[in-house]
Amino acid sequence: MSLLKSASTVSLLTLASRITGLVRDVLMSSVFGVSALTDAYYVAFRIPNLFRRVLGEGAFSQAFVPVLSACKTQEGDEGARRLIDHVGTLLTWTLLLLCVAGVIAAPLMVWAMASGLQQSGGFDAAVVMTRWMFPYIGFMSLVAFAGGILNTWRKFVVPAASPVLLNVALILSIVAGAPLFRRWGFEPIYAQCIGVMLGGALQLGLQIPALRRLGMLPRIGVGLAALRAAWTDPTTRKIMRLMLPALIGVSGAQISLLINTQIASHLAEGSVTWITNADRLMEFPSAMLGVALGVVLMPQLAAARAAKDDARYSAMLDWGLRLIVLLTVPCAVALLVFPQPLVAVLFHNGAFSALDVQRTTVALMGYGTGLLGIVSIKVLAAGYYARHDMRTPMRISLATLALTQVLNIFLVPHLQHAGLTLSIGLAQLVNALALLIGLRRAGSFKPAPGWGRFIAQVLIATVLLGALLVWGNQHFDWIALREQRLLRAGLLALMIAGAAAIYFGALRITGLRLRSFLRH
Repeated sequence: MSLLKSASTVSLLTLASRITGLVRDVLMSSVFGVSALTDAYYVAFRIPNLFRRVLGEGAFSQAFVPVLSACKTQEGDEGARRLIDHVGTLLTWTLLLLCVAGVIAAPLMVWAMASGLQQSGGFDAAVVMTRWMFPYIGFMSLVAFAGGILNTWRKFVVPAASPVLLNVALILSIVAGAPLFRRWGFEPIYAQCIGVMLGGALQLGLQIPALRRLGMLPRIGVGLAALRAAWTDPTTRKIMRLMLPALIGVSGAQISLLINTQIASHLAEGSVTWITNADRLMEFPSAMLGVALGVVLMPQLAAARAAKDDARYSAMLDWGLRLIVLLTVPCAVALLVFPQPLVAVLFHNGAFSALDVQRTTVALMGYGTGLLGIVSIKVLAAGYYARHDMRTPMRISLATLALTQVLNIFLVPHLQHAGLTLSIGLAQLVNALALLIGLRRAGSFKPAPGWGRFIAQVLIATVLLGALLVWGNQHFDWIALREQRLLRAGLLALMIAGAAAIYFGALRITGLRLRSFLRH
C-alpha cells in the first residue's frame, strides 16, 4: 500500500471518528450544557486520557514502533513475535497495577489537575467519575500496543477505525443512559462513565481478531518466570531505555495540559468546557493530517533507517511536510477568521448558550494560531523517533513547557481562558521550528527543491480563501440563526465548499498540479 493510499485510509477513518465525535459533543452540549458538572466530567475523563497519551500512545508507542519495525526488518517475523510476547506481558501486568493505583489515588489526581472544582462544587463528582473511568487507560494502552503492531505490518484500517466505537458508546450513553440515570435518581452525566468504559472494551475487542489473523496476537505470560524472561530480553530492555526520554518528552505537553486545566478550573465556571469544545474542533485537522501521517510514516521511516536508506527517509519527511503545509495552512486561517460559524452550527443548541458560543470561539482562535505547529510536530517528531533519538524531542518538549507557562503569565490575566489556548498555539509553533532545525542540522532531512514556489502558491490560495471566509463571518448573524438550524448548517456547508473550491482552484491556476504532487 502506497504512503498516499495509507495516509488517505487513516485520514478517512479518522474523519469518521471525528464526525461521530462531533455528534457526541453536540449531544453532550445540548443535553448537559455548560456547568460545574460538565467541567467535572471533562476533568475526570482527561485524567485517564492524560496517562494514555503519556504512556500508551506517547512514550510507549514512540519507543515500541521503531524498535519493532527494525526488529521485523532485521530478524523477520519470528524475532518480532518474540518481542511482541515479551512486551505484551510486561505491559499487561504494569497496566493492571496502574489501574488499581489510579482508582485509589483519584482524589489526589483531581486535586492536582483541577483544585478549583472545590469552589464550584464539582470536585466530589470528578473524583467519583475518575474512579469509574480510570481503568479506561488499561484498555486504551493495550489498544495502542495492538495498533503499533498492526501499523508495522501496514494494517491501518482497524487501529484507525476503532475510535469510532468509543464515540458510538458515548452517544448511546447520552441518548439511552442519561434518561435511565435520571429516572433512577442519579445525575444523568454519570451515564457517560459507563459509555467510556464500554467504548474502551469495544476498541480492544476489535483489535484481537485482526492480530489473530496476522498471527501476532500476544501471548501474555503468567508468573515470575515469564516476567523475568520478558524483562531480561535485550530488545525489550532497549524499548525501556528509549521510553524514559520519550516519557519525559511526551510528559511536557501533558504537564502543560494539566497546568492549563488547573488554571482554567480557577477561572469562570465553564472555562474547562469551553476549552474542551475548542480542542475538539482543533483535533479535526490535527488528527486527520498530523496523526494520520505520523502513524503511517513512523514504521516506514524506521524501516528506511534500519536499511540505511537515507535518501528515502529524507524524501518521506519532505513529502509529509509539504502535505501538511498544503492542507493545514488553510485550516489554520479558517480557525482564525471563521471560528464563530463553526462553533455556532455545531454547539449552539439546547442548553449551550450564545455566551458559550462566544467563549468557545475565542478559545478556538487561540488554537488556530499554532495549528501548523501542532500538526507538523507529529511528522517531525516521528523523524527523530525513527532514528531512536528520544532525547532531542525531550529537551525541546521541556523547553516548550517552560515557554507555555511564561506565555500564560502574560496572556491569561488579559485573555482569561483564551490565553491558555493561545499560549499552547504559540509554543507549539516554536516546538515545531526547533524540531525542524534539529533535523536539518543533523543532516537527516534535506528539503527537495521547489519549496519557495510551493509556499508562494499556498499563500496566494490561502489569502483568497480567507477573503471569502471573512465575508461569510461578517455577512451572516450566525448566533441569531439558531432557530433556523437547517439554513445555518446549509450556509456553513456552502461557505466551506466555496472556500475549498477557491483554494484548490487558485492552486491549479498558479501551477500546482495536485494529482502529480500527491503521487510524487
